[in-house]
Amino acid sequence: MAEQHHELAHVFAEASQRVNDARGGTPRTLNTPYTFPGYTKAEWTEKAAALRQQVRVANGLIPTHEPTPLNAEIFGRIERDDYSIEKVYFEPFPGFFTTGNLYRPLGKSGPFPGIVSPHGHWSRGRLESIERGSIPGRCINFAKQGYVIFAYDMIGYNDSGKQIEHDYGGAHEGLWGLSAMGLQLQNSIRSIDFLESLPDVDNERIGCTGASGGGTQTFILTAVDERIKVSAPVNMISATMQGGCICENAPNLRLDASNIEIGALMAPRPLLLVSATGDWTVNTPTVEYPAIRSIYAHFNAEDKVHQVQIDAEHNYNKESREAVYAWFAKWFLAAEDTSAFKEVAFEVEPDEALLVFSERDLPPHAMKQDEFLPVWADRSQEALEKVKPTNETELQTFREEMGSGLQHALGLHLPKSTDVTLVEPDGAFPTTYHTRLSARHLVIGRKGMGDAIPTLLFSREPLIDHDPVTLIVHPEGKANLINSETGEPCSLITDLLSADQKVLIIDVFGTGEHSDYERSETTNYFTTYNRTTAALRVQDIVTALHCFTNRGDVSGVNLIGIGEAGLWCLLAAPFTEVKNVVVDAAAYALDSDAAFLETLPIPNIRQAGDLRTAGTLVAPRPLAIHNTGDVFDTGWITEVYADIGAGQAVLVEKDKMSDEEIVAHIIG
Repeated sequence: MAEQHHELAHVFAEASQRVNDARGGTPRTLNTPYTFPGYTKAEWTEKAAALRQQVRVANGLIPTHEPTPLNAEIFGRIERDDYSIEKVYFEPFPGFFTTGNLYRPLGKSGPFPGIVSPHGHWSRGRLESIERGSIPGRCINFAKQGYVIFAYDMIGYNDSGKQIEHDYGGAHEGLWGLSAMGLQLQNSIRSIDFLESLPDVDNERIGCTGASGGGTQTFILTAVDERIKVSAPVNMISATMQGGCICENAPNLRLDASNIEIGALMAPRPLLLVSATGDWTVNTPTVEYPAIRSIYAHFNAEDKVHQVQIDAEHNYNKESREAVYAWFAKWFLAAEDTSAFKEVAFEVEPDEALLVFSERDLPPHAMKQDEFLPVWADRSQEALEKVKPTNETELQTFREEMGSGLQHALGLHLPKSTDVTLVEPDGAFPTTYHTRLSARHLVIGRKGMGDAIPTLLFSREPLIDHDPVTLIVHPEGKANLINSETGEPCSLITDLLSADQKVLIIDVFGTGEHSDYERSETTNYFTTYNRTTAALRVQDIVTALHCFTNRGDVSGVNLIGIGEAGLWCLLAAPFTEVKNVVVDAAAYALDSDAAFLETLPIPNIRQAGDLRTAGTLVAPRPLAIHNTGDVFDTGWITEVYADIGAGQAVLVEKDKMSDEEIVAHIIG
């Protein structure tokens, strides 16, 4: 028997036993070709709801901040024969300013359709007027045709550049869902609010169009705001290039998705795709357009999606603009002959006449760039406090909003038990028997995902069905739960076995049999397309628990996290049917952004309420948090448990619990 235990002790060192996990391969980037998978109507309904929430979370919209007055200022009016131009600034939230120009028809009766017009990465922003693209030119022509159109700065451009740089944001800001893309989305959403506040705008006829980076802003806005009724993203949606600027790559935005799906969230509202032969949209007629059209077909709305390709380099030139004029005229002006909407000659005003702060100073309460993060974090904390549950009904609402928010921050896939595979790998060591226990080497994975989680499943001898399973996660891998000299499992395992439990130990991603992977997370916009290692570890715990959920031979699952793995386990527990949770808080500084950047560098995690939200979502199930030290504040979690009448189900210990205490808590 001793030799069999010796084999168990040393199997972890055998290269032949190491798993092949696809997640350790080359990371996805903005230029990784994407194959649209195709969706049935039922599949798209589920995907669309999840993707909209993913876009919201990625851009810091969950939890919802308290709406604040726009405090809009409109001034500097210029009148021409049949249109006017005004300077505008307003506040999406206090101290942050949207700046731009408002173009309106003259000599026509309103109310008029409204258009929000993001400009993209032209060197002169909304002031650019060259043959390849003119923002003032399209605004003037839209106004002449009978629209109210608002052209506003991307952050860091023109007037906005007096407050913030365009390359704003990084890993620290990302913890709070704060990014260049998120700030621009705030601009776009509040620009709709601004247009709706104008008496000469028909709130039922609001559209959006922009090219390149402005095209990205267009389809991101339409994904989350259904007030946009007609859309025309120009020269952007592609299966081969997703956007090359920080303002187009919010963390977590394109996990398991691409701009094709995000663009398709416009369905069934009218959508025009304008592409060019000289850029990454060259294949739009044969690749991206058919994919998006297949989604419109589910709504019997193929007539509401159309594509036009221009033989030109990357642009929003006259020919592209005229295609957009015709599309908007069809849906907003009920024009039967859209060919009449051609561009007429226009004269662009001098910069001083268009720049908002050419003769005014930035308002004195305007935030400086280094003030954005603390102000945003405070607003996020206030928003989270407003949704803190005080009864079971509010807990269910919290679960729907913040549970979804945390799930998307973690990038979690919640598999059905039937979608999880449990196999004994080729070449695995034989089942190891002892007079007291057996151990099987297994690999857990999700169908079609390419993941592989090495595990050991311990059972009593003789084997008895319907025992509960307790998963134990060690931060350095399952080998650390086995005595390397004797092959004996640790006392925590043997005590649980003696208490009629099966025990599962695993190597989460990057530990144990995963530890040979070399995975760089420093490529540009890595987190836009890939989950961090910390997030993958949480996923592996969720997957392993789902593997044993609702099995006929298992009466329930429990979870124990040791050391830093306790943090991963607490984040995983809400998304499983685990019955009892014991986690080591590892004396983690819960209020420290620096601690998250070092240990849990997961985008949007603080915005989603981090471990406070996770603990709340475990309620009312039994939860023990130990080794809190003086820095892991459990006040929020214990208050929620008490408020919903489950105060006796939560245990907090400042010091580390012993194995005996952990087992006693698990078995009740």
